[in-house]
Amino acid sequence: MTTLDAARVPHPAPVRATRAHADQLVRTASTALLGGALVLVTAWWASDGGVTALGSWATSLTSVGQWTGLVASVLLLGQVLLMARVPLLEASWGQDRLVHLHRWIGFSSFTLMMAHIVLVTWGYAAGQLLQTPAMLWQLVLDSPGMLLAAAGTVALVMVVVTSFRAARRRLRYESWHLMHLYAYLGVGLALPHQLWTGASFVSSPGRTLFWWTAWGATAATVLVWRVVLPFARTLRHELVVHSVVREGPGVVSVHLTGRDLHLLRVHPGQYFNWRFLDRPGWTRANPYSLSAAPDGRSLRITVKDAGDGSGAAAGLVPGSRVAVEGPYGRLSPRVHTGRKVALIGAGVGVTPLRSLAEGLAYAPGDAVLLHRWTAEPLFAAELDALRTSRGLQVVDLPGPRRHPESWLGHAPDVDDTTVLHGWVPDLAERDVWICGPEPWADAVRRSCRALGVPARRIHVESFGW
Repeated sequence: MTTLDAARVPHPAPVRATRAHADQLVRTASTALLGGALVLVTAWWASDGGVTALGSWATSLTSVGQWTGLVASVLLLGQVLLMARVPLLEASWGQDRLVHLHRWIGFSSFTLMMAHIVLVTWGYAAGQLLQTPAMLWQLVLDSPGMLLAAAGTVALVMVVVTSFRAARRRLRYESWHLMHLYAYLGVGLALPHQLWTGASFVSSPGRTLFWWTAWGATAATVLVWRVVLPFARTLRHELVVHSVVREGPGVVSVHLTGRDLHLLRVHPGQYFNWRFLDRPGWTRANPYSLSAAPDGRSLRITVKDAGDGSGAAAGLVPGSRVAVEGPYGRLSPRVHTGRKVALIGAGVGVTPLRSLAEGLAYAPGDAVLLHRWTAEPLFAAELDALRTSRGLQVVDLPGPRRHPESWLGHAPDVDDTTVLHGWVPDLAERDVWICGPEPWADAVRRSCRALGVPARRIHVESFGW
């Protein structure tokens, strides 16, 4: 049985239920682990006199500053782990939810870290605000590890500033990705300061074990899943470009072959981070989803020229070597819970949905694909073939969106939810996969929720990085 044939065999309901329960258990355990770490460091802070120090203005500033530093350290490690591509977390949370948590925890840890710097320095300046800048300069020069911590703070500030949506829109993906890697530098430079000047880190064997374990596990996780495993997979599977096919204006499909691809454990709808090694900028990876169900012999991705490195895909030549990280993403048959499915995509966002339409298990008439497009539809002939061979229903949504709040193209002058219900009256009974720009995907999600689709059966992946 081929990989594609296996993907089309329906999974028994007990297996799906067991998988859903296992995913929920991982989400609960990881949340409890983070919460428990925060409670633990808070308890240590209190046992060290953190609460009793809340007396005078200066000691209160210093005490609260020490607490924010402890919490910021835990959250900082947590956000790194969330994006370390740990398969267990990826499969249980899903990439979009991990990205959301990563942003929330990241901004929280950064805010608390800045509060730590200001409050501790203000407290050391005897509560005199005007003396705080001079005290900060003195601490940076005289305290062990502070100069490194200051450099790490600058790196983290750069990462946070470029993470705001307005800044991301003005940056090429490759530039943003490169800057984001400075987060690892910022985290690493903070460690000496914590170990040399933080009594809460080394004042007892238990605390020393906790912090070294947390830092060591985080570093090992990043090294294994972001460096060692991708390198090993690249060497093992020897992926190369087989051909490049034009799909539409500014859109090409890249067909790839390699060695032992049946062992890659990739599923329809997932994506890799790709590096094409024969062109400038190969050191920076771009995420592209599979646009065809993997068959164990080849892979296909479809790339739109978005003005960054994606534009070079059309110039790839057969035989070009390829490095990969992945597979990633929960937008796959793994989350399929019911009999019926709905696939909703915009533009090149139909790419993983095209893969799912081929690889998911469903009976004729039980799957519908809604595709919004402007210039011309992608994969029209292939979707027609799936309509004939698999009974896939296809609803084209041509033309521009009616207004920014709507996710539809040309449609009757009624609200999106009503129109969606008209196209898919039984949507509440279906698993729904959504892929498109983040604001668009959020609007589709709201329409699905309004029609009674449970949140656990809505699977979203956006490509707005």
